[in-house]
Amino acid sequence: MADDDKVVAIGETGLDYFRVEGDTEWQRERFRTHIRAARASGKPLVIHTREAAEDTLRIMREEGAEQVGGVMHCFTEAWDVAQAAMALGFHISFSGIVTFKNAVPLKEVARQVPMERMLVETDSPYLAPVPHRGKSNQPAYVKHVAEEIARLRGMEFEEVARRTTENFFRLFRHAHPA
Repeated sequence: MADDDKVVAIGETGLDYFRVEGDTEWQRERFRTHIRAARASGKPLVIHTREAAEDTLRIMREEGAEQVGGVMHCFTEAWDVAQAAMALGFHISFSGIVTFKNAVPLKEVARQVPMERMLVETDSPYLAPVPHRGKSNQPAYVKHVAEEIARLRGMEFEEVARRTTENFFRLFRHAHPA
């Protein structure tokens, strides 16, 4: 199915240990399968990790995820995790969470990620950015995420929008601009 031109990536895949009890080996097995599918298809990965960064990075290394690269979607981890993911050729994508007042550590990560490795997203329908926090999210709200990145980095919004858009099309080279 990944050979279809409409498929631009493999995922969302990854590990999520939040509110999970018992054996999580099933998650790790599926994650490995998805990385192998990405390598076989030559398409990048979209990776989710929540309270599982160490295992996520270990499996990415063990399965050769750097061969296809991809994006750490809806990133909420610390700088060391971002560095490790970027060392494997991955982009870091910030969602509406970066606009939240209490997301101070994440805001610091957003200041440090090189612009050529950054993406912005909404992760609709959840995690709406300020000023829409608590409401249903929508793709149009991605502008607020880019505005916050621009504010944090002392850049113009237009520059952040242009560069993150270029990053998207470079990473998802099979995607076609509308």
